[in-house]
Amino acid sequence: MSRSGGGKGDGRDPGLTGRSFTAAQSFLLDVKLRWTHDMFPALRDRVAPYPDAVEGVAALLENDPDYRLFAWFERHLQRLKYSGRYGLYPYHAGQRDRLEASLSGEDLPAGMLTLSPDMDLPRYYTGTDIHQHPGGVWSDPIAGFVYERGARSTTPTLGAKHADLHTRFTDKVAADLNGAPATVFDMACGFGKSTMPFAATYPDADIVAMDLSEPCLRLGARTAHEAQRHNLRFVQRDATESGLPEDSQDLVTSTMFLHEMPPNWVEKALRESFRVLKPGGRMAHLDFYLLPDAFARFIHYGHGRRNNEPFMRPLAEMDLPAVLTEIGFTDIAIEPFEESPGALAAENRSWRFPWTTISATKPG
Repeated sequence: MSRSGGGKGDGRDPGLTGRSFTAAQSFLLDVKLRWTHDMFPALRDRVAPYPDAVEGVAALLENDPDYRLFAWFERHLQRLKYSGRYGLYPYHAGQRDRLEASLSGEDLPAGMLTLSPDMDLPRYYTGTDIHQHPGGVWSDPIAGFVYERGARSTTPTLGAKHADLHTRFTDKVAADLNGAPATVFDMACGFGKSTMPFAATYPDADIVAMDLSEPCLRLGARTAHEAQRHNLRFVQRDATESGLPEDSQDLVTSTMFLHEMPPNWVEKALRESFRVLKPGGRMAHLDFYLLPDAFARFIHYGHGRRNNEPFMRPLAEMDLPAVLTEIGFTDIAIEPFEESPGALAAENRSWRFPWTTISATKPG
């Protein structure tokens, strides 16, 4: 599971310091903001009014120099962010010994972290370096640190406010519930960024945070322990086969989980949500789904290819209302989600993910 990595005296790039790393990452973010605020709306204007079908937009743009430059930046800004000389991976690899030691878990309360080091990981999960994260988020003990730092600029317009996205989602879910849940299941919690706002909002709830990635779970448990969020239990397991008792959860949630699986696994996740919910319990997933027009679909599908996310398009093309209805859910609500103030305003012409909340109730 371990990778070789730089440390003092073992070949670490002497030019890769905290200062140079921060400067380089800030530069890449500034370029990404130019891509977001200037290149994207200019490209959209070039094809307005655009065709009604993705294929029509593709015919107009696939060989267009401006689109190809836009696509190049999207691919390679992410590559440089993770794997360039001043990238996330080389920088954290240079601190490997210290980072790995911090994840020993020796001081965690009993039951806060449950690992399954011999579990077989799904092929869809290991077969692609999702997000262009070298080796994926599962193969290296320091992957959680790399992923956590990378997540700070996943949505470039949020900058330092990125955590607010998760708080806003938690607030929306809370507003839709009838009372505080006693039990919460966060599917695919990663390093706990999506889970922590629920733990803060519902300090008396028993919250299970599940993921496939041991490195992320170790970091999540450490972060939660440092924040004294001891109502959280981090568990390494496939969330589509959670092992939780039937009818045991008041709330099932996930963030950016569904688009990282093939459609048959998405359906498994939704069926598992239904199985573990108590009658009357609520499911709420935050993901990328509602795309308003063919241009948005073309750009989103291209992002999936360029960012090593092969299941973005299949999720967007699923008939989720039909799937949820067939499973047995009621009160189905699939709605655009405003990840930051003004994000859904008509005057906002910048690039953004098609954030969508997918919510439903188990009858009872």
